[in-house]
Amino acid sequence: MTEPWQYQIRLYLGDDLAALARETPDSPALRPLAEILRRHDAAMLSQLDAFEAYVAEAEREGPEGYPLHRWTRATLEDPERRRKHARAFALRIGGAEVYPRDRADALEAALRPLVGGLIERLSRHDTNPAGNLPVPEEYRG
Repeated sequence: MTEPWQYQIRLYLGDDLAALARETPDSPALRPLAEILRRHDAAMLSQLDAFEAYVAEAEREGPEGYPLHRWTRATLEDPERRRKHARAFALRIGGAEVYPRDRADALEAALRPLVGGLIERLSRHDTNPAGNLPVPEEYRG
């Protein structure tokens, strides 16, 4: 039987490399990472950039259809949380935000040798609702 969950790998960079990755992703300093991503048909998306795009879209379209709008906006307004999310990058494979376990496993294994050097750490997330961070009470509704 196939497991119903899909996965996403995220990587975390130091401040300087994160800024470089957001501004100049084809920088020679990031070449080892870029090569691995290319081999896995993967691309990085800054969590901060994704949050900013989500809030901009919600405010353009009307926040009623965007249940995480207030929480995400509060995150962007907090300097420490902004810094945290500027260092985090979601990895998409073939343009997909989440992907099967075998693709996540292969990408994670390829990236693991860069941890402690170019990459500070990796994390794995899944679509299992039980593992999702609950929306704080003050941002519900």
